[in-house]
Amino acid sequence: MHLNTNYENLEQSYLFSTVAKKVNEFISKNPDKKVIRLGIGDVTLPLCKAVVDALHKAVDEMGVQATFRGYGPEQGYDFLREAVQKYYKSHNVELDLDEIFISDGAKSDLGNILDLFAQDNTVLVPDPVYPVYVDTNIMAGRKVIYADANGENCFLPGVNKEIKADLIYICSPNNPTGAVYNKEQLKEWVDYARECGAVILFDSAYECFISDENLPRSIYEIEGAKECAIEFCSLSKMAGFTGTRCGYTIVPKALGKLNKMWLRRQTTKFNGVPYIVQRAAEAVFTDEGQKEIKENIGYYKENAKVISETLKRCNIWHVGGKHSPYIWLRCPNNMKSWEFFDYLLENAQVVGTPGSGFGRNGEGYFRLTSFGSRENTIEAMKRFEKLFK
Repeated sequence: MHLNTNYENLEQSYLFSTVAKKVNEFISKNPDKKVIRLGIGDVTLPLCKAVVDALHKAVDEMGVQATFRGYGPEQGYDFLREAVQKYYKSHNVELDLDEIFISDGAKSDLGNILDLFAQDNTVLVPDPVYPVYVDTNIMAGRKVIYADANGENCFLPGVNKEIKADLIYICSPNNPTGAVYNKEQLKEWVDYARECGAVILFDSAYECFISDENLPRSIYEIEGAKECAIEFCSLSKMAGFTGTRCGYTIVPKALGKLNKMWLRRQTTKFNGVPYIVQRAAEAVFTDEGQKEIKENIGYYKENAKVISETLKRCNIWHVGGKHSPYIWLRCPNNMKSWEFFDYLLENAQVVGTPGSGFGRNGEGYFRLTSFGSRENTIEAMKRFEKLFK
């Protein structure tokens, strides 16, 4: 028996585990102080009424012999895939039903998709970046190289044709920075991938926050993308499914063998998302569901505006917030990321996420999220402003 020694190359602790440990230690020593968490990207508003009604109805069905469901199709029930298909069509993207795969979330599929690719592929990820992209490839022993995202390029790295990559991760709107690619910028990545025979793994988990019709919500809005890109999306941020778990992955048939390989992988290693969850997800895409979730998204975007306006008054440089729930700020007074984390926790009892946890280029930056309650967001920014105005 031999262990997978690639695990020894991972950072000792997952970023958010370290954040949680530090916060818990502070609370244990200061039980009288109220800590406001604007760190981890977890939603706080409840599931919308259309979703809850669909859940109740589906649970009732599961209690009746005639409507009980056992194993479902691993790639998802047609009723949900058709709803996703219709949603994409509303954004001028045509998909075949068998290109849509229902999953328990984008995070799972972003790791599981690597089953389809050889170990010797070179992986290109932006820096800073969502840690899962890097860690899942380190676990598999792949070579990971980085595209520099920084203040000069507004944290949207462009194509460098001197770099040869086989797998390319793109997240837009970006986690952690909130930056969004326009169509011309994405076209450059699509052209590059087609030219060098690479596959883009496009994470669109935050597409629902985009409010500018000129910005792409799917990479398939770009000509040629179906020949080189797999898209991952989630209902976690769109509809508050962080605990309910449902998402979808698009593997176009224009990618050749990959569509059938992914189907084979899923039917072998995955038993599908529960029927009741898929009925709830279907409700997200109804007219009533879309109306209700847009109200929730609007709530979070207003929180982001509160944070952004506070940072402007404090003359603190930042990006994101407009088309994203994340605000990416430069740490005041030239503080390092973890130094600022400790300072903010100790002096304002506000929790964010150190930028260095997302990569080397994140050092000196900090991520705040708009997923808190309005009351807590306003209170956190009052405390913030006292420290830095």
